[in-house]
Amino acid sequence: MKHTPTIRAELDRYLQQEGLSLTQFGHIADMNRGAVSAIVTGNKPLSVNQLDRITEAMGLPEGHFYDLFIENYIIDHPPNMRRIEPFLFRCAELDKLDAIRRVVGAIMDNLLYSPKLFEIAEELLSQGRNAAALLLYEGVAEAEKYQHSERLAVCQYRIFTIQIGDDQSRNLRAATVFEVFVERLDEIDQLDALKDLANVYRSLRKWDRLDETARKMKEKAEAQYSMKHQQMSRQYDESSEKLSRPMFVYITYADLLCAGACEAQGDYEQALQYTYAYANLDWVKETDENTQHWIGLFQHWAEVNTYVFKLLSGDTSVLTDYVEYIAASTNKDDKEMVTKLLNIMFAANRYQLDVNDILKRFETLIDSFSQQGQPSPDMYTKQVIPEQYARFGYELAYYYLHHDMFSDGFKHLMYAMVKSHIINNETYFINCIGLLERFRAHLSPETKKEYSKFIEKVWLDNVEKISSSDHRG
Repeated sequence: MKHTPTIRAELDRYLQQEGLSLTQFGHIADMNRGAVSAIVTGNKPLSVNQLDRITEAMGLPEGHFYDLFIENYIIDHPPNMRRIEPFLFRCAELDKLDAIRRVVGAIMDNLLYSPKLFEIAEELLSQGRNAAALLLYEGVAEAEKYQHSERLAVCQYRIFTIQIGDDQSRNLRAATVFEVFVERLDEIDQLDALKDLANVYRSLRKWDRLDETARKMKEKAEAQYSMKHQQMSRQYDESSEKLSRPMFVYITYADLLCAGACEAQGDYEQALQYTYAYANLDWVKETDENTQHWIGLFQHWAEVNTYVFKLLSGDTSVLTDYVEYIAASTNKDDKEMVTKLLNIMFAANRYQLDVNDILKRFETLIDSFSQQGQPSPDMYTKQVIPEQYARFGYELAYYYLHHDMFSDGFKHLMYAMVKSHIINNETYFINCIGLLERFRAHLSPETKKEYSKFIEKVWLDNVEKISSSDHRG
């Protein structure tokens, strides 16, 4: 049987090797002699703070003894949350995810530790330490998987929001797993959960699921809004403060989402009916500044989308007014600008319109799309907008190539191809390859080399992914 070393044995060996007394080492580690003695003799458990001081005094890297700490003071002892909690926070600071995983695995046989681990996960999430928080949420969710608890549902919600990223295939799996837990959440929390779920389905172009989720959100929001104004209790107001938006927004946003689903399926008349619904907000009872802000946004979106749905249905007479509307609100920091210009490209390619002057007018703005900022925590900005960039690049390339503007066409096509690969959007990635192959005869040697190099990288990435998956299996 292999003997597990101990931290105190390592410390004792170091003291003898360096010829240091307890007092001398205590001075180096900023600890009194009694504390050092108690650790060496094993008369007193070690705290993570003391361990960090000892590690630094011995000239070792931070976290050097963390695996031994888990063996000596967590696995070999009854779990003590006063010792474990600061250790988990310290592991998160040092990105010691394997250590966190071991601790969770060691203590989660006992459901009594779930509430505390959940609290720690919530604090780590608030600090932006998502990877560490995810491990705790997963541990709690696994331990409580047979419990019909609200905490289990909240863990699944947190896991869903943390896991959502660039890979759309992974996003679909995450959404599918989480969807069954929405009804277990608090009725107020369900509104944000459905909003986030809907935005993921929107980015994945799962129109039936988007429509179903949006309708469910609207039904629940209408019920909550009615109750709010019937009761007008302080307790109800406090519970609704958990929402990320005013409550009426979930009702109107559902109409906006349903309009988007109709648009994607070519039903522009129904899309317009939904748009007229969220344009009329006379029923909203609140009058505060935040409410007025959101009302202004919906009125803006309604005006824009009325132009869009008419344009896409073939009424090209609104194009000039739509362009002027965009120009009046041009702001390169506006995340919606790519969507507004994408609508023009859809119409141009569908109805063979000449939009060269429009593209020239917005040239600087279009060039800025490739200089995107940091990812946003908002699910819409994080999921829907990146997909819009890929689609815009493709539609722009399609337009330029069909107008014999090959240099511009291939430039935007390569951008769209790379973007589609990053977000793992297979449909647009294949469309990009098909479009390039159609115009391959016009490829410059430089672009041909760039394309070959990129395709080889995609192939190697895929081989590595398959190999990794086989090893795990």
